[in-house]
Amino acid sequence: MSISVDMTAEWILLGGLVIALILSVATGPAAAQAVQGAAGSVIIEEGETVSSVETVAGSIVIEGTVTGDVSGVAGSIRVTEGGRVGGSIVGAAGDVRIDGTVGGDVNAGAGNVRVTDTATISGDVAVGGGSVLIDGRIDGDVQAGGESVTLGPNAAIGGELRYDADEFTRDGAATVAGGVVNDPSLGSGAGAVTLPNGAATVYSLLANLVLGAILLLVFPAFSARVAGRVANNPGKTGGVGLLTLFGMPIALVLIAITIVGIPLAVLGVMAFGLGIWVGVVYGQYAVGAWVLRQTGRDDRWVALVGGLVGFAVLGLIPILGSVLELVALLLGLGAVTLGVRDAFQSRRQPGPSDRRTAFESGFTPTESGRSTEGTADNS
Repeated sequence: MSISVDMTAEWILLGGLVIALILSVATGPAAAQAVQGAAGSVIIEEGETVSSVETVAGSIVIEGTVTGDVSGVAGSIRVTEGGRVGGSIVGAAGDVRIDGTVGGDVNAGAGNVRVTDTATISGDVAVGGGSVLIDGRIDGDVQAGGESVTLGPNAAIGGELRYDADEFTRDGAATVAGGVVNDPSLGSGAGAVTLPNGAATVYSLLANLVLGAILLLVFPAFSARVAGRVANNPGKTGGVGLLTLFGMPIALVLIAITIVGIPLAVLGVMAFGLGIWVGVVYGQYAVGAWVLRQTGRDDRWVALVGGLVGFAVLGLIPILGSVLELVALLLGLGAVTLGVRDAFQSRRQPGPSDRRTAFESGFTPTESGRSTEGTADNS
């Protein structure tokens, strides 16, 4: 099935917006003192120095120097052999790997945690993961919980090791100055994350499917218009999503400057966090609906399941998966923002009596076989 030149141009425009966003993140550290915000990937390249990293990203890679702390939620967090973090690392990720130097502590929950033979950590380590490997030098204490905890031959722990694991392996050459203690209480301790990668992915997918089903059932017409905006005007929708992603946090900070605005800012942060989740689900659903429509079908439930499952699988691909998930987020967030804007405008200016009927309707097939989802307005 052919795709119109105008539609192709819209998707190219959206791709350009995403590439510009990723490039701004990748090149930002050279000119900025701190890296903050959401991004597809954050890379501190060899020879670069920044003061800190605070982000939600597909991946965080430290090849250069971070003089302060690194904190974030990401698909993967890595300090390469030549990388150096002067402060501490606090994060949650699918995979955490330390090959370089960390001057402070490491607190992480991940599917896999690896401290390799080239790593040096001056502080304490508290980690939870599906599997934990320690094969480097750690000057402080270590707390580790997971399905498996392994001490390699190069492990040199200056303090005490406390662990809770179904399987514990210690190489004979590993040294632990403060002794080794099996502590079952770590399994229920605060901050322990023991879900393996596969379980975390399935849990996230199920949660997204539940939210998506609620959105389709409670807001059928709004959901149809979201998919319609993405299909008919992806460039504008993605651009609005990009502005919302970066503009809303700035607005919340400005609101919080005044004492009166602090409670509003707190509520705004909570609402924005929920909006990000809704945007992710709506974006993946909308892409699924667009792909399904190319086959000549319109089925919102198939689109929901296909879109979310498809992105869950694509998300397992390093870098590319993160980029595609970012595209879906921008599309969904932009469509929701435009939809909320239109809702406020329609409440100010009541329209014809059939407006309520349109709101309550879901996917209504037209004579051409295309649903109203595909004929949503292009605003």
